[in-house]
Amino acid sequence: MENIKWGIIGCGDVTEVKSGPAFNKVNNSSLVAVMRRDAEKAKDYALRHHVPKWYDDASALINDEEVNAIYIATPPAFHEEYTLAAFEAGKPVYLEKPMTLNYSSAITIRDAAIEKNIKLAVAHYRREQPLFKKVKQLLDDHIIGDTRFVKMDLYKKSLTANDLKNPKIAWRVNDAIAGGGLFHDLAPHQLDLLYYFFGEIDKATGYAINQAGLYDSDDMVSGTILFKSGVIFSGLWCFNVSEKDEKDECEITGSKGKINFSVFEHQKIIITINGEKEIIPFMPLLHVQQPMIEKVVAYFLGKSPNPCGADDGAIVMQLMDQFTGK
Repeated sequence: MENIKWGIIGCGDVTEVKSGPAFNKVNNSSLVAVMRRDAEKAKDYALRHHVPKWYDDASALINDEEVNAIYIATPPAFHEEYTLAAFEAGKPVYLEKPMTLNYSSAITIRDAAIEKNIKLAVAHYRREQPLFKKVKQLLDDHIIGDTRFVKMDLYKKSLTANDLKNPKIAWRVNDAIAGGGLFHDLAPHQLDLLYYFFGEIDKATGYAINQAGLYDSDDMVSGTILFKSGVIFSGLWCFNVSEKDEKDECEITGSKGKINFSVFEHQKIIITINGEKEIIPFMPLLHVQQPMIEKVVAYFLGKSPNPCGADDGAIVMQLMDQFTGK
């Protein structure tokens, strides 16, 4: 294999800017086919993005002889089915986050990849973005000394009645499709970064509750992690605050200072040592997944290690299950 010729299963909103165009901007990579169950939407996507082929059947795309790698960007409920089908066709998979609905399903996918000896990468793409790679470097260089503890808070305003009537939003709070509400939609990015930064986990626990009763999924989750390094993490995810109380912050405290940044509205890193602040700014990326896709293409071509493997994705799923008691 000299070039990766991608087929996308699930060419929805996430693929419009975040990922889809990047497949044609990376060396030795091109997007040759897309699939969506709604044929008109699949055709429209293909025409707008100049993709040669479109399908309304996943099996047809998977078995297209020109397609030699699959990007699965459907809701999590379909990840296991489509990934296993791609493996049966002998094709490597780039799988959207969260990896699947739960830890058990993630292990099924991981074991199948091992059994079939087929490559799989999980789209925890923030670990390849410049801002978060810089955070990792600062920690590895002990800029704030030895890391002691980490606090992470993500607060979002409540979904409105109109939001819950919008199919593009409503599926995210349907446990059967998304796995566990907005926590399952957003927290995988954060939890993967923690694992990327701090390594192996000793213990994890948490609580989940539906406070506002606006939908069936939990709207508040708390979690605590003890890393084998001795670092302790505590996080709170609340999706029922007022707009003015929204918050997205991670604070890492060390023996000499602290590092602050946001995960979803990231523009800067703030380093504080002895009361003195240093701000490191970052420009937003046009296609946020492009750095990860570059690494995945290199991995599929045998030129680079896996940037985020099935074991990594499964660990994130395990943490979410432990936090929510599932």
